[in-house]
Amino acid sequence: MHSPHDPYVRVRGAREHNLQDVNVDIPRDTLTVFTGVSGSGKSSLAFGTIYAEAQRRYFESVAPYARRLIHQVGAPAVGEITGLPPAVSLEQRRSAPGARSSVGTVTTLSNSLRMLFSRAGEYPAGAERLDSDAFSPNTAAGACPECHGLGRIHRTDEELLVPDPSLSIREGAIAAWPGAWQGKNLRDVLDTLGYDVDRPWCELEAKDRAWILFTDEQPVVTVHPVRDAGRIQRPYQGTYMSARRYVLHTFADTRSRTLRAKAERFLTSVPCPVCGGSRLRPEAMAVTFGGRTIAELAALPLSALAEVLTRAGAGGEETARVLTGDLLARIGTVTELGLGYLSLDRTAPTLSSGELQRLRLATQLRSGLFGVVYVLDEPSAGLHPADTESLLGVLGRLKEAGNSVFVVEHQMDVVRRADWLVDVGPLAGEHGGRVLHSGPPEGLAEVPESATRRFLFPGDGRGPAPVREPRTPTGWIRLSGVERHNVRGVDAAFPLGVFTAVTGVSGSGKSTLVGQVLAGVLADREAGEEAAGAGERFCAAVSGLEAVDRLLQVDQKPIGRTPRSNLATYTGLFDTVRKLFARTETARERGYTAGRFSFNVSGGRCETCQGEGFVSVELLFLPSTYAPCPDCHGARYNPETLEVTLQGLTVAQVLDLTVESAAHFFSGTPAAERALATLLDVGLGYLRLGQPATELSGGEAQRIKLASELQRTRRGHTLYLLDEPTTGLHPADVEVLMRQLHGLVDAHNTVVVVEHDMAVVAGADHVIDLGPGGGDRGGRIVATGAPREVARSAESRTAPYLAKALGS
Repeated sequence: MHSPHDPYVRVRGAREHNLQDVNVDIPRDTLTVFTGVSGSGKSSLAFGTIYAEAQRRYFESVAPYARRLIHQVGAPAVGEITGLPPAVSLEQRRSAPGARSSVGTVTTLSNSLRMLFSRAGEYPAGAERLDSDAFSPNTAAGACPECHGLGRIHRTDEELLVPDPSLSIREGAIAAWPGAWQGKNLRDVLDTLGYDVDRPWCELEAKDRAWILFTDEQPVVTVHPVRDAGRIQRPYQGTYMSARRYVLHTFADTRSRTLRAKAERFLTSVPCPVCGGSRLRPEAMAVTFGGRTIAELAALPLSALAEVLTRAGAGGEETARVLTGDLLARIGTVTELGLGYLSLDRTAPTLSSGELQRLRLATQLRSGLFGVVYVLDEPSAGLHPADTESLLGVLGRLKEAGNSVFVVEHQMDVVRRADWLVDVGPLAGEHGGRVLHSGPPEGLAEVPESATRRFLFPGDGRGPAPVREPRTPTGWIRLSGVERHNVRGVDAAFPLGVFTAVTGVSGSGKSTLVGQVLAGVLADREAGEEAAGAGERFCAAVSGLEAVDRLLQVDQKPIGRTPRSNLATYTGLFDTVRKLFARTETARERGYTAGRFSFNVSGGRCETCQGEGFVSVELLFLPSTYAPCPDCHGARYNPETLEVTLQGLTVAQVLDLTVESAAHFFSGTPAAERALATLLDVGLGYLRLGQPATELSGGEAQRIKLASELQRTRRGHTLYLLDEPTTGLHPADVEVLMRQLHGLVDAHNTVVVVEHDMAVVAGADHVIDLGPGGGDRGGRIVATGAPREVARSAESRTAPYLAKALGS
């Protein structure tokens, strides 16, 4: 029996996911790092076991009602955990916050700024003092009534809706209208209303053109369609909808990404004419602090905001000094984590998961909690090596405040600074799940089966990786005068036929240059628009596009927003699986088609949970959670469907196979073998076929997209754009992924990656380094060329870290 003041968190018999009856003791009040290859079980131990048990105990302490329901939710599969304090989880959640969520709301800095304006703002003579809610665009008291606090409105005009006025309406002059029957219906309604649909648009009267495009009327008329040969078409009641109304309705309400993207092409987003984009009512905008409105301060980078507040608060009254002092202390924590380039009004959906996690970490640092276990998921994700030192300082302060900091991490610089190391492995899935080492980091040197060991101790018989001879470009894409966000007036050249790494500190403009400008130019060309159209939006001139046949942008967005989307459905593998089940003898006897084995339609699925495998459990004053379906127990299918087996396994059991196990199971089935082989090639052998999209990390989602592309027959020169593809990957997995990416280049394609991993950058053919800082201090190319050339740059903050990776 351990005392209540046991200095260790002691885990006994952990069996969550692939953990193999793990026993481990972890000292409290330490910085403990969990390492291991992707899928080894480190997250199952840190989050699925330790944090989940702390959360369960919290729920049990709340109320008898919650205790009754928590049994349904289920406790982690562990024998016993002792010495466990309350825990706070800071995961890289993939669910994107709403458009009204911002840096200010995530960090609660907006609350403090609003309080400053309410209590210490400079009001116009005779104006009534406003409550702090009046300075928030997210409240009825503060939001501009015209744009509802969003700051922008969507508009359209005749030029956008009718790009070619020489065409008639029947010939498709109104490009914004839908195609197929719906578009024909609108043309027939107009014809019935008496408008000439066969006359060139430019010859119609101005008042008629305006009504057709912009009216809010929706007249209903009886349409008598022109009969086609062999078809009977009866009269029907048709409702007219103007082009503007159709576009705005589609953009606001459609769930189809394709339709929304098409509608967006016919809209321009402009600042609200009433509030000028400030999102606030006029009375709030009349109040200033230090000569600036709250909207002006919220738009400044945090580092610049701190300078303004320091000057403005220095000579003010006591209230202003106290409030600015609190704001400055909290801003200091955020800037220390390398996020000083962000502004308070930057919307949360535009932030990476790593940025969001570090913002929440900064908030926790100011919370004053002690005696807590903080469980963090890769806090270094998306961080340039230059910012990692600051991160370690913040983690150290959390520990010094009397907390335990448990970190799942792949960045070796963080691992080396740990007090305690828990290495899980040796491999992924069923070949992992064991604790290979639990102790000080230097002890891992004595564990030869650890995949982490050779990266943590590179000098232990392993010198720097051999540097490959850079490939010769086959051509160049040149962008001149790039103007986007903080990238101003930049000329950029991307070599074709080689592997290019784009580097720079957080906020330096990497994702803007690659993910928005370069990708936007190419995407517009693929959509059939003139390349010059994209150039007008982003840059002055573009050249070299003709050498690229297609673009593939592989980002870290989820492969699906619901648990219904999973690895098997996204890759198309599940279509093959369902056909194989439909061909079995039992299925043929019963008349089951492939549709019977889909959990998305009625027939074969469990109707209690509608094929989801779980049901929502409401916990009253707490967030709702999910419990396994009481009828199918998570299998998703009804008993009759589960009576059909393929090589002894039901469809639910097949979905529960790992990719590695499935590769053996489907050996001899070419369609399945190809999909599974590519998933293995990108290091995803540990994932289950039916693993919900909502459980996948951004890095896993990106590699699934890449695997889906790799299994297709490729034609022509493809340009692959990847945004930090090594996020969430152990260095051993990075090696596997890089072999695939370099293989794409060897097959005469082009790969461009935004990357912080210096081992990847060192192996590139060409490097484009942006900076030198983030936000306003970045946005320009400071060094470009082969890795060794960039490593010698005096101005680049990347150079010293790249030089170290090159062994020079």
